[in-house]
Amino acid sequence: MSQFFQIHPENPQQRLINQAVEIINKGGVVIYPTDCAYALGCHLGDKAAVEKIKRIRQLDDKHNFTLVCRDLSEISTYAKVDNTVYRLLKAHTPGAYTFILNATSEVPRRLLHPKRRTIGIRVPENPIALALTETLGEPIMSTSLIMPGEDMPLMDPYEMREMLQHQVDLVIDGGYCGMEATSVINLVEDVPEVIRQGAGDTSDFI
Repeated sequence: MSQFFQIHPENPQQRLINQAVEIINKGGVVIYPTDCAYALGCHLGDKAAVEKIKRIRQLDDKHNFTLVCRDLSEISTYAKVDNTVYRLLKAHTPGAYTFILNATSEVPRRLLHPKRRTIGIRVPENPIALALTETLGEPIMSTSLIMPGEDMPLMDPYEMREMLQHQVDLVIDGGYCGMEATSVINLVEDVPEVIRQGAGDTSDFI
């Protein structure tokens, strides 16, 4: 049975953030808000938690997981960033973007695309998500909370709890945070490529 925390969307209660991070560190799967939609998250080093998320979303090994980072400096630990890419990231973080980048050796192999060794990276503009990553001290391994066969993410935390209370360890109710997924930008090649048009403005990348 999952726990259910109501956390203030603009001034997150640190006591509840600490409890949420404790659940993540113990191998729990959490549902938490971002600036675009709710996401499933876990500790990036926890194989069992990652497998649980794959089962919930029915994902195969080709799915690009996303590391939700607290700031730009953390990105360079997990992704290869040159000066051009750095400038693009600086101009668009935090924000409603997921950037596909070449991963460094810090990223567990099971999180990578098997052929391309790439990873999704994002810095959300959401106080709860940022408080979680700040307290955790490392990125949250994440994927949007889109159920199998659906096109749109789940929006209502009470519905999430009812549907997934036996499959996740914590649902964080952080209020309404939108239902549009991030824009996905591939920065692996010299020319940026818009993979998915979502909430973030992609005109700078076209």
